[in-house]
Amino acid sequence: MTAAHRPSLADATRGRILFGGDYNPEQWPEETWHEDVRLMRDAGVNSVTLGVFSWSRLEPEPGAREFGWLDTLMDLMHANGVGVVLATPTSAPPPWLGRLHPDTLPRDENGDVEWWGGRQHFSHSSATYRRYAAAITEDLAARYGGHPALTMWHINNEYCTADHGDEAAVAFRRWLRARYGTLDALNTAWGTDFWSQRHDSWESVLPARRTHYLKNPAQVLDFRRFTSDMLLECYLAERDIVARHTPHLPVTTNFMPLFFGQDTWRWAEEEDVVSVDLYPDPRDPQGARHGALVQDLTRSQARGPWMLMEQAAGPVNWRGVNHPKPPGLNRLWSLQAVARGADAVCYFQWRQSRQGAEKFHSGMVGHAGERGRAFQEVKRLGAELAAIGPEVSGSRIRADIVILHDWHAWWAGSQDGRPSTHVDHAAVLHAWHRALCEAHLTADFAHPEHDLGGYRLVVVPQLYAMTDAAIDNLLAHVRGGGALVTGFLTGVADQDDRVRPGGMDARLRELFGIRTLHEWWPLEPGEDVVTDGFRGTLWSEELEAEPDAVEAVYRGGELDGLPAVLRKDRAWYVSTLPEPEALRALLARIAADAGARPVLEGLPPEVEAVRRGELLFLLHHGREPVTVALPGTRHDLLTGKPCTDEITLGRYGVAVLRP
Repeated sequence: MTAAHRPSLADATRGRILFGGDYNPEQWPEETWHEDVRLMRDAGVNSVTLGVFSWSRLEPEPGAREFGWLDTLMDLMHANGVGVVLATPTSAPPPWLGRLHPDTLPRDENGDVEWWGGRQHFSHSSATYRRYAAAITEDLAARYGGHPALTMWHINNEYCTADHGDEAAVAFRRWLRARYGTLDALNTAWGTDFWSQRHDSWESVLPARRTHYLKNPAQVLDFRRFTSDMLLECYLAERDIVARHTPHLPVTTNFMPLFFGQDTWRWAEEEDVVSVDLYPDPRDPQGARHGALVQDLTRSQARGPWMLMEQAAGPVNWRGVNHPKPPGLNRLWSLQAVARGADAVCYFQWRQSRQGAEKFHSGMVGHAGERGRAFQEVKRLGAELAAIGPEVSGSRIRADIVILHDWHAWWAGSQDGRPSTHVDHAAVLHAWHRALCEAHLTADFAHPEHDLGGYRLVVVPQLYAMTDAAIDNLLAHVRGGGALVTGFLTGVADQDDRVRPGGMDARLRELFGIRTLHEWWPLEPGEDVVTDGFRGTLWSEELEAEPDAVEAVYRGGELDGLPAVLRKDRAWYVSTLPEPEALRALLARIAADAGARPVLEGLPPEVEAVRRGELLFLLHHGREPVTVALPGTRHDLLTGKPCTDEITLGRYGVAVLRP
């Protein structure tokens, strides 16, 4: 059964915004449960996730089942009007599973066992693990599939486990046989004639284990693909079990924000609800921009409303220094998620733990209790979400601009032995998305092979490796009248990480007016290059181009007078990373030429504007009051008051405006 034939987030939200978070009542005596539901009602909580880390409680020994405590909680939630997202507990197997079945434990690239005592300690390829995971999932679905509190299923948690062990090696070979068919095809794809790596049998093919020197980059690339696919197999096995019992209920699992290890384009196709965990650093000046990127990407994967599965009400516990959120920031970032398409705003976790590894990770109810600032801010947010939910839920965001991103290109471009270890795909992606945000231009994301019809401008910050289909897609977009702007190190390699002749695909070179790409000139940290009108960092290139295609040249240094920015008709190529203001100005110019307009003109620099359906969200990321000019009279859903011609936003202020 595919996600296209399954329920959606709308079946769980029912015209409102889901609000709540992970609830781990097994950590607390039963009398606390009743106090919790009182506080949940007070805060407007309408959804909790149960059971994420409950395997050892549900199955204290092999084959045993203890559901009584969960029965009580399901009934308690239903009696108090709180829906339950029920999780399969398979991300944290009980200690007895690893003790009795060592084959269920993953091994790292050195062959060392990753023991129980933390979480995610399972081998995705272990038949024993999969058998036990299916059994507990089957029994949960059979017992609670008809419970009136159940609104959604949450499979596992933050899939991220790699395994380099022997069972994974067998599965890797099986995966490679399916991909390549023959050993000769594998040897060709991996370029094994380099360094005498040619395989004479499938038995010699191993996961990307520790080597004396640089690993085969194509082998590493395929191992990353394999790992993502094996984890997806685990998800699908459990998803299919719960879907069989409850075909009317949506199923999800939570992505981590722009996580390196999963091809979440592929995963999103198999989810009814696309959900993500998001934890920007409160002290990071670009924290809100990071949040916006993750939200735009998640919305694009969902192709509509999505679920913020986890965020923090205050500090986390896993940074070197864990800062709390200043007053108002939790509300601001939560409403930013709603502005960018979220129909569910949830937290890890409801009540802050007193024991365990995350006792200093904040909760909706912190150690200070209901009088604490965290809970008081949660109460305010819950009331506001309840007020705007009926007008927001289900509405869409329209964008004229799309950013292309591909995990396979990221994996291939992150190999050892590359021209510069300082070029980070995610950082380049952030820089380009930030430039669009600061120009108040709304953008979707897409896979390079997705349909690009309907977009005026396609933005490619960096796609080191591209399939022929992806390149043809870009060419078709430009030939069809669309605009394209591409950053450096794009189209260098094919899907097997084989460098294309000329150092960039010939079709792309022709598209941009590049005659010859002579050399890549990466820059040292702190080094820059000067071009006509701006400075560039991180990278530069020695290009020979068609004279009419040169938009800007390098000034000074080894590249003096050579092309820096190219434009041929509607296709642009930028061979360095312009400083932030210059990149913003360049993308704003290209967008305007393509007919893409800002949400609002003349906004203060710290105000973000997003249009969702008929509603205009204004989010102020600064501390000093600002006044924003408005196009006519609008009604603020948060205050209930009309706004004529302008509105003043205070520290971390938000307005949700209806025409």
